[in-house]
Formats: sequence, C-alpha cells, structure tokens
Amino acid sequence: MERTLVILKPDAVQRGLIGPILTRIEQRGFRIAAMKMMRISRELAERHYAEHKGKSFYEGLIAFITSAPVVVMVVEGPQAVRIVRQMMGKTNAADAAPGTIRGDFGLSMKNLIHGSDSPESAAREIALYFTEEEILTYERPADRWIA
Repeated sequence: MERTLVILKPDAVQRGLIGPILTRIEQRGFRIAAMKMMRISRELAERHYAEHKGKSFYEGLIAFITSAPVVVMVVEGPQAVRIVRQMMGKTNAADAAPGTIRGDFGLSMKNLIHGSDSPESAAREIALYFTEEEILTYERPADRWIA
C-alpha cells in the first residue's frame, strides 16, 4: 500500500473546501491514515520546500503556506502518489482540467492542494509532519472492492 502526503493549503481551508476535497479523496477509494489541522511554521515550511530555496518564487511560497491553517494528511492506497497528483490537476489552476480538484475549485497559482511527487518525496514529507505512531493502519469493509 503506497502512502502520500496531502496538504490542503490555506486557500482551501479559508474557502471552506476541506470537506469537498476530502470527499473526493475518500470516494476515489483512498484511506486517510493520519490527518490534522495545523499552522505550518516558517522553519517547517523551509524544510518542506528546501529544494526550491534560491528560486524566485521561494519566499512567496513560504509566506503563503504559513499564512493560515492547513490540513495535513497521509493518504494511502494503490498508486497513491500518481493518482492523487492526477486528481489534483495542473499546478496552475487556470490550466487544470475540469474534473480535477484545481480545475473545479481554483483559478490561480494559489492552487489549493499539495501532493507528494514521488514515493521518496512522500516518505520524506510524511516524516516532517507525522510520527509513525500517528499513522494508523486499519481495514475498511470496502477495501476488498478497491484494490
């Protein structure tokens, strides 16, 4: 079972989109293994986005992700990284296809949601936000119909 980190960014939280986005993730068949609402500190944001340090958009990215509460989740299921990224849509919401989260709810680079871009990134990012004890493994009756 693959895991990915999903962050519902400040714009998703402020616009009241936690429920609709979470519903899409669960209805696709993914299991929420951990979830919390939090305010990301600058130090944590810098660790999360370390690969972007020095790029022109870095300071704006840090300012945005720390500007208001977020919802952070560990999502698990078959091909979680790839499929969640497909569900998210293109980074610039104005270019995202209808039917994707960004295509249906967004209009700009304030793009509502983050999802890990590889299993390796997912493992690194999950460890930034959750301890192993916080991540739950459980079975749902519907799981046998999904995988």
